[in-house]
Amino acid sequence: MRYLLIGVVVIGVALAGGYYYLANFAGETMHAGEPEGTETPPEVVEAREAAQAQAAAALDVADPKQILFGDLHVHTTFSTDAFLWALPMNSGPGAHPLADACDFARHCSALDFWSITDHAEASTPRRWQEAKDTIRQCNAVAGDPDDPDMVSFMGFEWTQVGATPDEHFGHKNVIFRGLEDDEVSPRAIGAGGVATDALRGSIGNLPVATAIVDWSNREPYLNFREYMRETRDVPMCDEGVPSNELDPACYESADTPGDLARKLFDELELDPLIIPHGTAWGFYTPTGTTLDKQLKADMRPEKQELIEVMSGHGNSEEYRPWRAATIDADGNIACPAPSYNYVPSCWRGGEIIRARCEAAGEDDATCDTRAREARQNFAQLSIAGHMTISGEDSTEYLDAGQCRDCFLPPFNHRPGTSVQYGMAISNLDDPDNPRRFNWGFIASSDTHRARPGTGYKAVDRENQSDARGPRSQAWMDRQRLPQEEPLAQSIPLTQEDIADVPGFQLVEFERQGSFWTAGGLAAVHSEGRDRDAIFDALKRRETYGTSGPRMLLWFDMIEPANAPAPAPVDETTAGSEAPDADVAAPAVLAFDSEPVVVASMGATVESDVNPTFRVRAVGAFKQKPGCPDHAGAALPEDRFEMLCRGECYNPTDTRNVIDRIEIIRIRPQIDGTEDVADLVDDAFITHQCEADESGCSFTFTDPEYAELGRDTLYYARAVQEKTPAINGANLRCDYDDDGNCIKVNPCYADFRTAPDDACLADVGHRAWSSPIYVNWRG
Repeated sequence: MRYLLIGVVVIGVALAGGYYYLANFAGETMHAGEPEGTETPPEVVEAREAAQAQAAAALDVADPKQILFGDLHVHTTFSTDAFLWALPMNSGPGAHPLADACDFARHCSALDFWSITDHAEASTPRRWQEAKDTIRQCNAVAGDPDDPDMVSFMGFEWTQVGATPDEHFGHKNVIFRGLEDDEVSPRAIGAGGVATDALRGSIGNLPVATAIVDWSNREPYLNFREYMRETRDVPMCDEGVPSNELDPACYESADTPGDLARKLFDELELDPLIIPHGTAWGFYTPTGTTLDKQLKADMRPEKQELIEVMSGHGNSEEYRPWRAATIDADGNIACPAPSYNYVPSCWRGGEIIRARCEAAGEDDATCDTRAREARQNFAQLSIAGHMTISGEDSTEYLDAGQCRDCFLPPFNHRPGTSVQYGMAISNLDDPDNPRRFNWGFIASSDTHRARPGTGYKAVDRENQSDARGPRSQAWMDRQRLPQEEPLAQSIPLTQEDIADVPGFQLVEFERQGSFWTAGGLAAVHSEGRDRDAIFDALKRRETYGTSGPRMLLWFDMIEPANAPAPAPVDETTAGSEAPDADVAAPAVLAFDSEPVVVASMGATVESDVNPTFRVRAVGAFKQKPGCPDHAGAALPEDRFEMLCRGECYNPTDTRNVIDRIEIIRIRPQIDGTEDVADLVDDAFITHQCEADESGCSFTFTDPEYAELGRDTLYYARAVQEKTPAINGANLRCDYDDDGNCIKVNPCYADFRTAPDDACLADVGHRAWSSPIYVNWRG
């Protein structure tokens, strides 16, 4: 017996020692890696330029700048959430290092430029230095600096999340022009509060037991624990010390966009781009949030020069008058009734409880009361409202909370933080000088797979989008909160009740799976291919975004030859009040001789006459299967297969046709009583195009501008013929005769939807020009 006890003790000590080792010492440090690809052959780049020049000539574009395509929103496993999604429990390969992103951008997606933007909240001094080193290596392969095959930029994402609308400012990417140490910040600057707590803490609490349960795949789990140890070991920077005086080895954060701008522009004396993105994405945006507070002077809105209209997380462009919840002047939250093309999730939650109540045999009065209480409980809990409905099946919500008539919308679309809303509002603290957003447009992928520019083909949903989740029911049960029995009444929870719940367990991850897309692209009209030319184009907002395909788009303000040109201005100026008037029909014009271009997309001008514009668009090249020979020759065979997975940007000589061009007109507020819904004309004009591969072009004027006498902005949206898109139909509803969703067929990001099911549906891919801002002269 004594020997048996000794054996048990020895085994126990060994197991405890092994567990302690796994918990505190096991795991390898993940590195950024080194790119392995070679330069894209110059003749390949020249052929792209020649094809573009031919398309421009066919539409009589005189002296065109180069249109270059890129992706300014890219994550690797230096981002906590990207690392989590790469773990074997989520069907991932274990890691997506930065070097993969470089080689993918150059040879799989064939981009002209890109930037790394890993979450600053997970940055450490070592990771920041390695990221700079790898980006420099990627750029060194590019050939002639004055005519490179691809330009690689350095950046980070400021990932701010607020628990309430007053605290929420959203995510913003910071992109630097240069790569030298004095041209970038000494460290990535994170967002304080929820994001820091989550990305440096709660969502990284991966138990050692995970590695033990999945022992054959243990290395990635242990590596992730080492990743989190390194993240948490970085000390917080001293508060109140200017950014340029801080120790480079500390973790720095900024609570608001104004704080971020102050650190970058004032203290570090840099001039980067700050780009809001995913603004209308309701996955994490509290109900009731609007962009209004970000127009206050101390928020430095003028430093947000571009906005990401669309990403692989959805399209944030479109404004709608409905809301997920209403908040009155005293801060009281209520659940609104359904409206045209929209059912609030809180309302649907009430109907779920009503159905359960009736099934339990309760009377109508009782069920009405429980439904009303359920709606209120749900609305009170914002993005975590679903937690008030016990034992719910995500399909019970049907398409509640979703924008039915938006193009590839984000999950739980938030109209008050949409791009159109942001351009329609004004801060009138100084009535004579309204403060407004003056954004240029881009789109990006927001890939968390180190795969920039994934929108070139609708294939490989698990890798070309962020659709990845638990690989089995068992792994799903381990990752989510314990499932309770369905109750016939809702659970009244408060924010305090859920304060300790890890962030990704608060949100509706199952329904989100149907809204991951392959993402978009940024396009610039650039004077050249070099770094400065591209960054200058971004700075002057001569940009547009696409939903993935490489469409060509020109949008100009024009005048007849010898006519006086409107005066260009640097900043938005005040509008003046004008009498009400009905909208007159815009005139489509023709000129006897070539008109003069007085402003291009992104510009701000002053005028006191009705403005005239010309828009021209060409569809993207149709793609053929596989990869071009030069792509495969540029990488080792095994690396090429691992990265590109047999499908690259591989254009034919045939283009998709442009179906139509829509013009959106927005007249920013000139007093505090104007309803945004009355200020956004979408579409102000729709031009139906002929089915012509050479493109579509038309000229129009706004006959009402001078009569209204107020600042107005215009942008073009070119829509291609329909082609398949990943998650093009989102929840894939079945509708009744009245247009109501009665059943959904979700495209799950986990084991329930087969990896080879791309969940395709036809959509009209599009390109959004940056607006031309026409300020009333007078």
